[in-house]
Amino acid sequence: MKLAVIGLGKLGSPFAALLASKGHHVTGIDFNEDLVEKINGRKTPFLEPQLQDLLDIDGLTLEASTEYEPAVINADATFIIVPTPSAEKGQFTNRYVLKALESIGEALRKKEGYHLVVVTSTVMPGSMNGEIQETLERASGRKVGSNLGLCYSPEFIALGSVVENMLYPDMVLIGESDKKAGDLLESIYRSFCENNPPVQRMNCVNAELTKLSLNTYVTTKISYANMLAGVCEKLPGSDVNVVTDAIGLDTRIGRKYLKAAVPFGGPCFPRDNVAFRSMAHDLGAPVHIAEATQAINDHQIDRLEKIVREKSNGKNIGILGLSYKPGTDVIEQSAGIHLANRLKEEGFHVTVYDPQAMEGAKKVLADGIVCASSIKECLEKCELALIMTHWPEFKEIDPQDTGTCTHIIDCWRVLSQKDFKNKCLVSYLGQGQKNEIFMAV
Repeated sequence: MKLAVIGLGKLGSPFAALLASKGHHVTGIDFNEDLVEKINGRKTPFLEPQLQDLLDIDGLTLEASTEYEPAVINADATFIIVPTPSAEKGQFTNRYVLKALESIGEALRKKEGYHLVVVTSTVMPGSMNGEIQETLERASGRKVGSNLGLCYSPEFIALGSVVENMLYPDMVLIGESDKKAGDLLESIYRSFCENNPPVQRMNCVNAELTKLSLNTYVTTKISYANMLAGVCEKLPGSDVNVVTDAIGLDTRIGRKYLKAAVPFGGPCFPRDNVAFRSMAHDLGAPVHIAEATQAINDHQIDRLEKIVREKSNGKNIGILGLSYKPGTDVIEQSAGIHLANRLKEEGFHVTVYDPQAMEGAKKVLADGIVCASSIKECLEKCELALIMTHWPEFKEIDPQDTGTCTHIIDCWRVLSQKDFKNKCLVSYLGQGQKNEIFMAV
């Protein structure tokens, strides 16, 4: 099948490459000439596991361009994967989607036959049946129906595992204008998903609400686990991991995302939560759980600062991990950066290190924060360090490389407390004090 993908960013490039790897003829469109050049040169434009492997496939039927018209005219379906930035109140804006639809529509005026347009970017409920459909119909001179299909199909993925998440989704969500459009889109997904996922097909407004609801529910689980960790820290002998592992076995709850660690961050979870609450407020519908979820998440940096103050013997603090999660260099809403800036503001001397995110982090870190070139250098400059991102590299820390660091707060439990007991105290979040193994004297 011939497909066009509008937007070659951190989701669009992997999606286009994956479609091409399964035999589709794919044209990626982006106004960023550097992205286009890299895709055509078969070089990954950013850090994303497995993307370079896809681009290295011999005979890959993928090309990139800055021109809409040829790609759309020659395609059976066009996917829109462009940013939907948050407005002042937190709800998503569709200006880039609408610009793409204008260009798609102009091209469709020169094309005969059926064409499917799929919006993959996350949009607010009501957008698809409102300004998105109106813009597409006006620009194309067609009505959605017999020769024009319109679907909403957001991805449920995380940066750092985009290709894996697309290949093995828990489900495929399709909001469809009609059965013909949904059938075609489902056939495309069936062509590349390797786990035969369930496909949930519905009208567009239900799909829009499903996308937001799923993400806000996941953040609720994260905040619940972090709330429980705060309780366990006050209860001697308790351990939040033991508790969450047990309650997660109940099929009504499940273990996924029921993990006490750092506050949730990244480009999706925080803004989806804000957008959901803003939408509900406009509708006059109370969403107290979503509000509590955000309040608990906002409290986590305060909680971590308090822990640092209670446990540090000096003013030199190390932060290991600045990306919002491992496998990516994205620092948006990063807990590590938030904490580093907070501690610097409160008068601590802060040294930071991340395996991949240092360049981006330097642009947003407060003046005076020291950027180390290695884990060892970071630990040598501090008395207390925190592991804020569970990069595999941090699991390999040698106890002999802890330098002047006498205490590591391991937010993700990547280190063995026993391995460090003769050199450095390793403590976990969510443990009552009697469970800590203190450094030998």
